[in-house]
Amino acid sequence: MMGAMPDVSCNVARRLAEMAQARPDAVAVAEPLGRDRQGRRQYRSVTFRQLDHDSDRIARGLLALGTKPGTRLALLVRPSIDFISLVFGLFKSGAVTILIDPGMGRRSLLRCLAEADPEGFLAMPVVHAVRVFRRSLFPHARWNVTVGRRWFWGGPTLDQLRGGPWDGSHLAAVTVDQPAAIIFTSGSTGAPKGVLFTHGNFDAQAEQIRDFFDIQPGGVDVPAFPLFGLFNCAMGTTAVIPDMDSSRPASVNPENILEAVRDWQATQSFASPAVWDRVSQYCLSHGKKLPTIRRVLSSGAPVSPELLRRVRACIHPEGDMHTPYGATESLPVASISSREVLGEASEPGTAEQTRLGAGVCVGHRFSKIRWRVIRIVDGPIPSIDQAEPLPTGQIGELIVQGPQVTRAYVTRTEANRLAKIADGDGFWHRIGDSGYLDRLDRFWFCGRVAHRVQTATGPMYPICCEAIFNAHPAVRRSALVGVGMPGRQRPVLIVEPAEGHMPKNRAAREQFFGELRALGATNPQTASLSDFLLHHRFPVDIRHNAKIFREKLAVWAARQLASR
Repeated sequence: MMGAMPDVSCNVARRLAEMAQARPDAVAVAEPLGRDRQGRRQYRSVTFRQLDHDSDRIARGLLALGTKPGTRLALLVRPSIDFISLVFGLFKSGAVTILIDPGMGRRSLLRCLAEADPEGFLAMPVVHAVRVFRRSLFPHARWNVTVGRRWFWGGPTLDQLRGGPWDGSHLAAVTVDQPAAIIFTSGSTGAPKGVLFTHGNFDAQAEQIRDFFDIQPGGVDVPAFPLFGLFNCAMGTTAVIPDMDSSRPASVNPENILEAVRDWQATQSFASPAVWDRVSQYCLSHGKKLPTIRRVLSSGAPVSPELLRRVRACIHPEGDMHTPYGATESLPVASISSREVLGEASEPGTAEQTRLGAGVCVGHRFSKIRWRVIRIVDGPIPSIDQAEPLPTGQIGELIVQGPQVTRAYVTRTEANRLAKIADGDGFWHRIGDSGYLDRLDRFWFCGRVAHRVQTATGPMYPICCEAIFNAHPAVRRSALVGVGMPGRQRPVLIVEPAEGHMPKNRAAREQFFGELRALGATNPQTASLSDFLLHHRFPVDIRHNAKIFREKLAVWAARQLASR
């Protein structure tokens, strides 16, 4: 059978070109600059037409430089107009963009870059300096563009790459299966892996997000996660980049988010739960509001009912908070609204069931996603015929299929055997999450498969068990981990107390543990728990600063128990 012929209509960057035709003079992206003498924030902005033309010039410049469709180019630039223009320029040229979260630290960053084997860098000066001094890691990096001032190395700057005036559109003909980007997982369960995204994957993501949330052209978004700014431009939404370190969302200054919303009358904002935790607490303690925001999106970790209530109290009275669910390899998969969680929709709210240990309901699947829950297998499942489907209500592993689901890892490729299940000419992706489907075909998340505690009496699922103890007013969050060999693991609950609630002496600690044991005794899932530890601050993922690194806590807990 002949493969699909390349076509410009398959290039995801066509969505920007379409918006440039439909909304040429509307602002596409705004980025924060300094302040004027009165202390007011200043911004630089570009229209959809300007962004489209600029990315055309970048695409032509890349091809004139010598790159070809399929050339792997690492992009390391701070969130900005240039970042968004560069990504679309790379898409238009047919190149493959390598994107790595700088928050993972220098050692991990260098390792991921070396594994991706870039043929060039579009990067800030400091990145090029490292590239030159560590050139042995990047033997094929020959197409190098400096975004900013070039120092002692060769190659053009971004301004030189852009060349002269715009001389027409450029859009490489591609297939839906043609590689468009390599994006690395956060490494929250194992080493970061490079996920291969095709133009078809990105196109499906943009379409599914737009349709599910009914995002219409003309809205204004404040994206605290850089990649969402790309979706904004593809959907005709203005992206206002906030003043923050996107690699450390938990340290955001809430006033900078409020300022961007206020200055641009933003109607929507996407950010991790860590950002919304800080922003909502700031708003409530300072009597501030986000009155123009009608849609809040947040993903990366489960969002507590308390956070949903706080955010809802800060935004427009008719606004809602949505928590899309998925993974780097498969996003979006499902979503649920705060109204459904808190019991303001037609069905009873899911929050009470979560509190009682039922897991976290992540909602209904997106229209093009197929899903199943299968019996958990700790190892490869070569064929879908070898995957045992489970009935409604029974906990297993979630697998998904759909056009936004990526086909393979291109670094640490041995992980493909564990993550993919063949199904004829297609495949299923194993998300690696445990949970179950309910009678409404909603998925209830019970924790990562790798994080389940395998005791002699059966498995214990972290999200289900932790909810019992998180109800204690002095608990900020908790983490259930297993110590010992699977099948005979000792369950240990580690607690991070809320601010100001860390017990100050042994008597206070024993009283706290006694209260936790009493809570655990109220639920059969946690009645056997007897080991409790206190931790000042949990290690969390680099991308959203919200997902708990239970692997690290398990090692720490083993040391603590051994020293007793």
